[in-house]
Amino acid sequence: MSEISVIVLAAGFGTRMKSKKAKVLFELCGEPMLVHILKKAYEISDDVSVVLSYQLDEIKKVVLKHFANTKIYKQDVERFPGTAGALRDVLFNSNKTLIICGDMPLVKTNELIRLTSATADVALGVFEAKNPFGYGRVITKNGEIQKIVEEKDATSEEKLVKSANTGCYCFKSEVLKEILPKISNQNSQNEYYLTDSIKLAKDMGLKCHAVMVDEDNFMGINDKFALSVAEGIMQDEIKENLMKQGVLMRLPKSIYIDSRAKFQGECELQENVSIIGECVIKNSIIKSSSVIEDSVVENSDIGPLAHVRPNCVVKDTHIGNFVELKKANLTGVKAGHLSYLGDCEIGSGTNVGCGTITCNYDGKAKYKTIIGKNVFIGSDSQLVAPVKIEDDVLIAAGSTVTMDAKSGSLVISRVKQVNKDGFYYKFFGDKNVTK
Repeated sequence: MSEISVIVLAAGFGTRMKSKKAKVLFELCGEPMLVHILKKAYEISDDVSVVLSYQLDEIKKVVLKHFANTKIYKQDVERFPGTAGALRDVLFNSNKTLIICGDMPLVKTNELIRLTSATADVALGVFEAKNPFGYGRVITKNGEIQKIVEEKDATSEEKLVKSANTGCYCFKSEVLKEILPKISNQNSQNEYYLTDSIKLAKDMGLKCHAVMVDEDNFMGINDKFALSVAEGIMQDEIKENLMKQGVLMRLPKSIYIDSRAKFQGECELQENVSIIGECVIKNSIIKSSSVIEDSVVENSDIGPLAHVRPNCVVKDTHIGNFVELKKANLTGVKAGHLSYLGDCEIGSGTNVGCGTITCNYDGKAKYKTIIGKNVFIGSDSQLVAPVKIEDDVLIAAGSTVTMDAKSGSLVISRVKQVNKDGFYYKFFGDKNVTK
């Protein structure tokens, strides 16, 4: 028997999100809120369960992709709605059971551990609400919970209490097994509420302790505005941690960083930069308004106004403004401006001139361009894939390259220039009048 089991309640419809997508699949900083919560759960225990109902298959797929050992339960919302109804079919095989909500992505592991460490039969997370309106009030005495009173049922004196219920509990598992069958649905919503467990526990003479936690960490996401607030809080935490580890940021409030991104060595992010997905940035500068997605950037400078799309590896390279990369593997390359380099490999010492395009798509399939070392690509060149350019090749400006090029060669592909004397005046008329 394990010491602690964790159960995440994620069966709600999330109607206030006004979306067909399940609430717990909405993302903060690149990952679904439920994934953020499960990361914390697995820091506490290897025995983790999720209770689902609405869009069960979609959520289950996401959960098992990230955490394959998670137990999945389906709530019978028709017969047993409500937070206590969600636990009716769950198996309890531990000494303690921690119950947390699936819409609290900011929750902190240390505060959950404090809940599990309480010596009471029932421990409830409680916070001092800045504005307690709408919350159930937790009435305590010397840390012992006396009762939970809903806003509509509270007296004027009880409404002055700011202690509010997080909805997160830690039960001795034997106590939870005994209490759950006693919870009824005799209320205006005809639902089975876990809050009723406190009164039942008190009637049984059991100890119910309030564990004080931070309100922001237990913020529930009920609508898209709350989602944006929570993401802002998470962004601030991510950037604070990274700056303390040595990442330099210019105007950090304007920067977006995915929760999965990793930084190594000495890095700089300038204003309006977005680091999206599972990026690794090492000893590099990402300049103003550049976007990096699911790529590796090492010992390089990117931007300003550059876009590194997914699956790129950029090392010892200069990428300038208005350059776009996609599935590009570049080592020791200079691409100063106004180029598209997609589905390509480019070797060290190569210079990519302004306006260069790797033409990787013929309307049906994508093809690869391979460019060797020390290649000089003149401005406004197009390389039509599949094509291979060996080392030490010079490509003349304005060329359209459709054939492979051997090492040491000059590639030039231009229409012969024709100059017709006097044509300007013939076309426009009087040579002294210009339009």
